[in-house]
Amino acid sequence: ISQEKLLDRVIQHAELIYRVSEESCSLFEEMFVPFSLQLQRNQAGYACITKAFPIPSSKSEIQQISDKWLLHSVLILVQSWIGPLVYLQTTMDHYDGAPDMLLNKTKWVSEKLISLEQGVVVLIKKMLDEGMITTTYSEQGLFQYEVQPDMLESVMRDYTLLSCFKKDAHKMEVLLKLL
Repeated sequence: ISQEKLLDRVIQHAELIYRVSEESCSLFEEMFVPFSLQLQRNQAGYACITKAFPIPSSKSEIQQISDKWLLHSVLILVQSWIGPLVYLQTTMDHYDGAPDMLLNKTKWVSEKLISLEQGVVVLIKKMLDEGMITTTYSEQGLFQYEVQPDMLESVMRDYTLLSCFKKDAHKMEVLLKLL
C-alpha cells in the first residue's frame, strides 16, 4: 500500500474515532451528568492526562516541526489513551442503566484506537524507511485508578476522561490532516 493511501486510511480512522467520541461524550452527558455540573465543569476547566506531553498545539508550533514529528505526536496521543479507555469500559459496566449503545461505542473506539496506533507506526516506518519504532508512554503515572470512589465523583471523572479524549481525538485528526 502506498504511503499516500495509508495516510488517507489513517486520517479516515481518526475522523471516525473523533466522531464516535463526540457521540459518546454527548450521550454520557445526557444520561449521567446533571446540567448544573455540566455548567460547573465547563466554567472551571479541566486538566487532561495528556497535558504533560510535548504535543504541538499552536499553528506556529505545528508549522515549525517535521511530518515525522507530527506523526510521532499522534502516536504519543494514541498510545496514552489506550489504557484509560480500557479502564473507562470497566467502570461504565458498573453504571445502572448505561445503554448498550454507549458501551459499544466506547469498546469500538478502544479497538479502533489500537488499529490507528498500528497504522501510524507503519506510516512512520514507511516515512523513515527503517525498522520498528517503539515509543510507548506509560499512562500509569498520569492516570490514577481509584478503587470504589463516590458515584458522582466517578461519573465526573469518567465524563472528564471522555471530554479529554474527545479533545485529543480531534487533535489527532487535525495533526494527521495537516500531513
